[in-house]
Amino acid sequence: MTKKSQIRGSRRSKFLAIVIFSLPIILLPASVSFASQVTAAAEEGGQGSNLGYLAAAAAVIGSTFAAAIALYGVAVGGSALLAERPDMFTAVVVLGGLSEGVAIYGFLIGYLIVGKL
Repeated sequence: MTKKSQIRGSRRSKFLAIVIFSLPIILLPASVSFASQVTAAAEEGGQGSNLGYLAAAAAVIGSTFAAAIALYGVAVGGSALLAERPDMFTAVVVLGGLSEGVAIYGFLIGYLIVGKL
């Protein structure tokens, strides 16, 4: 690979990372609006329950996907860290647990949404 193609690939990966990590911030107003529409429709007895199940599934799937990305980073970085400093095992396990906590919180939100229907 030439130096120019490495720079181009680096810029592309940085841009992709910025887009992926800014999506939750961009989609936050839409999700709040969607949640209020689901709650209002559920109180009326309309199709809110169908949208509620969709919202619960989106919460669980999104959080599980985010936890998988985080756990991948912990596994890659943690294996490199443990190769150099085996005494840091506890820190790597704690970071893995924190990344799995994201999936648990998503499951909890999905459970609360389904319980509200």
